Amino acid sequence: MDKTDKNRIMPEGFWDWPLPTTFSQGWQVGNLVFVGGQVSQTSDGRPLHPYDIEAQIGVVFDNIATVLAEAGCGLSDIVKLNTYWVHDGDDHDEFYKYMTEIRHRYLPDPGPAATAVRVAGLAVEGLLIEMEAIAVVPDPSPDPPG
Repeated sequence: MDKTDKNRIMPEGFWDWPLPTTFSQGWQVGNLVFVGGQVSQTSDGRPLHPYDIEAQIGVVFDNIATVLAEAGCGLSDIVKLNTYWVHDGDDHDEFYKYMTEIRHRYLPDPGPAATAVRVAGLAVEGLLIEMEAIAVVPDPSPDPPG
């Protein structure tokens, strides 16, 4: 792919927004992949595992992996991860630590550069987490000398 080529990534049968939109699940630009905010939703926009942070994180990472796979890379190729999380209890520090522990299960050491922002809510009631990522597509292995 040329450095200026852009390729829209829209995996077949993937979750969709609950209202008509032209947003994209991801874009590949050269060797960079930009994954739009991923949530735990069904293909028709209903939340999966409402209010269950551990289950939602698993779905979100599965979604990120699906978008990345369309560009030939995976979770280990993520260099930047942004997380938006919802928790309105008084134990938000403990919730953040728990959420972070779960996220680490999906990312190899050393992890990507990361940002986590606590928000008042997400677009669909019952969602507790949304993540977006930037990944670098690995260079293909050179052919062995023949």
